[in-house]
Amino acid sequence: MSDRGERPGGGSHRSEPVGGGADDGMADDDVALPPPRWGQRRSNFVPRRRFASRKWSGPGPDKRDPQPLGRLLGQTMRRNGWQTNLAHAGVFARWAQIVGSDIADHCRPESLKDGELVVVAESTAWATQLRLFHKQIYAKLTAELGRGVVTRLRIQGPTQPGRVNGPRRVRFNISRDTF
Repeated sequence: MSDRGERPGGGSHRSEPVGGGADDGMADDDVALPPPRWGQRRSNFVPRRRFASRKWSGPGPDKRDPQPLGRLLGQTMRRNGWQTNLAHAGVFARWAQIVGSDIADHCRPESLKDGELVVVAESTAWATQLRLFHKQIYAKLTAELGRGVVTRLRIQGPTQPGRVNGPRRVRFNISRDTF
């Protein structure tokens, strides 16, 4: 034998599989692989399924399809709790539709806090008339806006102009909206 690594049968010991010697501790069927290059995968690599629970949509409607804007706004308002604010704004925006044009011509909603709607009439006569019909007005508000938006209705007459304090003024003990 020569020191070139030849065997008596004419072969060399380099013809054995890589890592297949008995003295290196690897089994004959194990093959040492070079490290993977960028973008390549090893053959024994099992990819993690990122979309395992995802079902792909077919030709029918799906919740991931584009939605109408009105439906999306409704869902957003319910999710964020803006329905109360919208109902309060609806009182002021639709006042003439809710109570009717005859009543809306002579009064206006002033404020809505904690369910109490303050309505200001243009004269004391209209304030008295609205107080007589407050149950009908409340029923219309409840039917149009839903229960709980307006819980109390307070009707006020017009506010008097500020009094001027000076050396010459006339004192009135009666309401000044009738003359």
